[in-house]
Amino acid sequence: MLGPVFLAAARSDTVRRLVSSAPPTRSVVDRFVAGEHLDSCLEVVRALTAQGMEVTLDHLGEDIASPAEATRSRDAYLALARALGELGLGERAEMSVKLSAFGQALPDGDDLAYRLVLPVVEAADAAGTTVTLDMEDHTTVDSTLAIHRRLRERFPGTGAVVQSYLYRTEDDCRELAASGARVRLVKGAYDEPSTVAHQDKHQVDLAYVRCLRVLMEGKGYPMVGSHDPRLVDIARELARASGRGPGEYEYQMLYGIRTAEQRRLVAEGHRMRVYVPYGTDWYGYFMRRLAERPANVGFFLRSLVTRG
Repeated sequence: MLGPVFLAAARSDTVRRLVSSAPPTRSVVDRFVAGEHLDSCLEVVRALTAQGMEVTLDHLGEDIASPAEATRSRDAYLALARALGELGLGERAEMSVKLSAFGQALPDGDDLAYRLVLPVVEAADAAGTTVTLDMEDHTTVDSTLAIHRRLRERFPGTGAVVQSYLYRTEDDCRELAASGARVRLVKGAYDEPSTVAHQDKHQVDLAYVRCLRVLMEGKGYPMVGSHDPRLVDIARELARASGRGPGEYEYQMLYGIRTAEQRRLVAEGHRMRVYVPYGTDWYGYFMRRLAERPANVGFFLRSLVTRG
């Protein structure tokens, strides 16, 4: 029940100021965000890859208000691509981008976002890695998938994210799987209306399994974005039934969440990619993590009590 409260708080400037200024907040945020600067993020990358994990890196930035801010997002990702190339990690360290950070919501936003993200995808390819387009609320899906199709004409390894709580996603999965795309399937973390999205958790889970079956049976590369133990097990069974080996799909989990499970999956020989965000604009991401799982809320509140 607290989920909608935290999602609303993510859009509140007043709550943003209160949370950001609370002394204990920084130590709690550090559990989920790999620092505010690239150097801190790269330290985390080195530590995770040394443990046999792979990573996807997100430079946090949303609510872009001008083309100049969108250009700064592009430049941050270009710096990240250069750094990953110097590390020589190849696809062990890819990048995730939100097109809102590239100006998607601005006037002529589709063209602007494509123009700005294209050099990032080019730089990723030159560094031996790739880019996945994160998905945001339902109003952005058509735009994001259209840009994804354009990028894949030159860079077929470009990935996309889909969210099982949207009614449309099973059809989107069929199209993406038929095209051979890399697809990260998640449940969804935005406060969507009942006209476009399942509201019941059980229905979201059932939709997730249906979508995952489509992806596993298709031509593409499924990326299982879930911390749910049941879905982790179901993914393994669906992969086996579809004739996929451990290198033909992967698990993805968020930095700071279920770390023991991440290590266990690596030890069992699975591909495990950790979603690692960094940057100064951490507030919206942090609030969505609290909205997703009651355990995260409890962790945050306990920290405020014990450290405040």
